[in-house]
Amino acid sequence: MTDATALDIPGYKTGTWVLDPAHSEVTFSVRHMMISKVRGTFGVKSATIVAPENPLEATVEASVDVTSVDTKDEGRDQHLRSAEFFDAETYPTLDFRSTGVRLEDGDFLVDGDLTIRGITKPATFSLDFGGFGTDPWGNYKAGATAKTVVNREDFGLTWNAALETGGVLVGKDVTIELDLQLSLQA
Repeated sequence: MTDATALDIPGYKTGTWVLDPAHSEVTFSVRHMMISKVRGTFGVKSATIVAPENPLEATVEASVDVTSVDTKDEGRDQHLRSAEFFDAETYPTLDFRSTGVRLEDGDFLVDGDLTIRGITKPATFSLDFGGFGTDPWGNYKAGATAKTVVNREDFGLTWNAALETGGVLVGKDVTIELDLQLSLQA
């Protein structure tokens, strides 16, 4: 593990960073019929990063609105919201809380607890900084992309259907990607 300081990341500023929802989204993809991928989005409900002097001591909390799932197919979206999948009525959010940040081979990794459907499992997001800058209204912004792959069955998302040709309708591995823009709070 390598030590990092604010000087190692051009533009890095300490403080509390909060989500800019108009410039952020969560996407996911999963194998469909074992031959292609279905992609979808969720609305980001909230995200907060507390950035101390040492970036490796930062904390992240994020929440995603399950009811906002959009795969461009309303029937499928309703099924995903149902008790057979996310059970959005009982579990309206997906939540992530970091447990640590580390630098490995030059890449930032954010370890934490991911909660889906009331089940919490460890997850590691690879983090790619987009950079920092000031918008035309004087707000200092940060951009980043975070990505992980989880086994949906680990979170109780076990619904599936067998195919006549062999295999199953929905793959186990789900790629989750967050494109976030955050604002430094004054």
